[in-house]
Amino acid sequence: MFKLTRFLKPYWWQVGLLLVATGGQVYATLQLPALMADIINNGIVPGDMGRIWQDGGWMLLLVLVSAVASFASSYLSARVGAYFSRDLRVAIFAKVLQFNMVDMKKYSTASLITRTTNDVNQVQMIITLILTMMLRAPLFCILGLVMAIQTAPEMSWIIVVGITGVVVSSAVILSIVGPKFKIFQGLIDRVTLITRENLTGLRVIRAFNNDELERKKFGKTNEQLTKLLIFIDRILELQNPLINIIFNGTSLLCSWVGLSLLKQDFAYLGNMTAFSEYVTFVMMSFLMLSMLFVMLPRANVSAGRINELLKTKESVKWRSETKGVPEKRPSVEFKKVDFSYPDASEKVLDDISFRAEAGQTTAFIGSTGSGKSTLINLVPRFYEATSGEVLVDGINVKDFSKDDLMQKIGLVPQHGVLFAGTVRSNIAFGAPNASDEDVKHAAEIAQATNFIGKMQGGYNAHISQGGTNVSGGQKQRLSIARAICKKPDIFIFDDSFSALDMKTDRKLREALKPVTADAVVLIVAQRVNTIRDADQIVVLDKGKMVGCGTHRELLRDSEVYRSIVQSQLSDAEYRKELHGATK
Repeated sequence: MFKLTRFLKPYWWQVGLLLVATGGQVYATLQLPALMADIINNGIVPGDMGRIWQDGGWMLLLVLVSAVASFASSYLSARVGAYFSRDLRVAIFAKVLQFNMVDMKKYSTASLITRTTNDVNQVQMIITLILTMMLRAPLFCILGLVMAIQTAPEMSWIIVVGITGVVVSSAVILSIVGPKFKIFQGLIDRVTLITRENLTGLRVIRAFNNDELERKKFGKTNEQLTKLLIFIDRILELQNPLINIIFNGTSLLCSWVGLSLLKQDFAYLGNMTAFSEYVTFVMMSFLMLSMLFVMLPRANVSAGRINELLKTKESVKWRSETKGVPEKRPSVEFKKVDFSYPDASEKVLDDISFRAEAGQTTAFIGSTGSGKSTLINLVPRFYEATSGEVLVDGINVKDFSKDDLMQKIGLVPQHGVLFAGTVRSNIAFGAPNASDEDVKHAAEIAQATNFIGKMQGGYNAHISQGGTNVSGGQKQRLSIARAICKKPDIFIFDDSFSALDMKTDRKLREALKPVTADAVVLIVAQRVNTIRDADQIVVLDKGKMVGCGTHRELLRDSEVYRSIVQSQLSDAEYRKELHGATK
């Protein structure tokens, strides 16, 4: 928890004002019992009305000061707590944005969501309480104790009894519920995960008629969470009756002892009244501290989870400035590149070498799991090559600043990703300064104008989160238009034409040629027809590069490529292709 207090540094002056306001409130409040005792002893008993009016006026003024100071401290603590949680969420979000794909695998999406929301809320709540009580409770306790002893030293032992009861009861409760909070946060993660999976996979669940199975899965985890929450709440609820018993018992003890002392000296009435008030302040301060210490373990678990995330070292380190002079024409080159996942025994990519020039289309094909998508993900450094070099424009990608490298790349992922907004905002996502003409031109090339024109609002039509209100093919075409609108030096299409029909696929690739004339084009594809006109085709098999050449060359020389082509064509079409390649 202490490590997160660094987020309070920008608000140090507000924390200082809060401390001053809290000190003023405590001072004003603690003067009231002394004035009341003076009214009783020196005003009511001797019948001095002037003393009563004088002390009463001072009490009224102190009440007003205490109220203003209390409002100021509450306002400042709430304000600082809100800004603290805002900055903490920003830090978490910024940290996650720095993660590459390997880093993301360390945390589930559900866990990241819970840490950004539930855990931050828990920490914010405890920070607000600490700011409110960190000076108020100790001051009330210490000063109240001193003034109580000065007022009625014969009754001071009562405070020790009351404090002991509060401390013991709080310690017992804390020892029971403390270890449960970590389990609780883990179950919150699990509920979030199952909910997210069901919402994103709703169509699949219904298609396979597994509603009941998923309901049972969620119900089991939800039941575990409910039982644990009930157990924690039951234990915590014991605190209220225990504190009430101790609190009321202390008050009764004060009255009993005080009445016995009044028999000896009636003038002791004012002191007894003031002492009871001071005991109340001391007990209340210990009650506030006990509540804080009971809540602290849960917030500490949340703080630990947040710190774990913030301390995670990114596996990819970016330079602040690009090192080296880039080549005049764009290029991508792999030199003996290997890649394997952390702690994995086998390589995903093994000794990959090729060069892709500007104005050329380089395609990648292979069976599922051959490493095609992993290979192109090394270019934008979503993964880091285990060995070898990945060069962009003649410079190792490790020597690029993040902004410089990403500015060169236009990526169309395997599964089209759209964001909540409009058609225009999604197409211009990588080029925020793009004109309307640029957006429309990109949509025309991506063969998206027909369906955009039919949408209500056209380019201002609403796109829901994840693009759930458009089809898979429409989503892919908008993703392609987004890459085109950016006007990058390197186009990366990760199986980006799979949802398109053959006619649209062909028209789109024809329209792309003028746009990509001076750019590097990297295409991952499953269909041979998508890449047959590529300038070079890289064939992958189990992470190894088993062929590189044109469609005709590979048909002639690569057995793996021939088997892929044969699996996608009829026997007659395959024989015709093979005959044409061997002429």
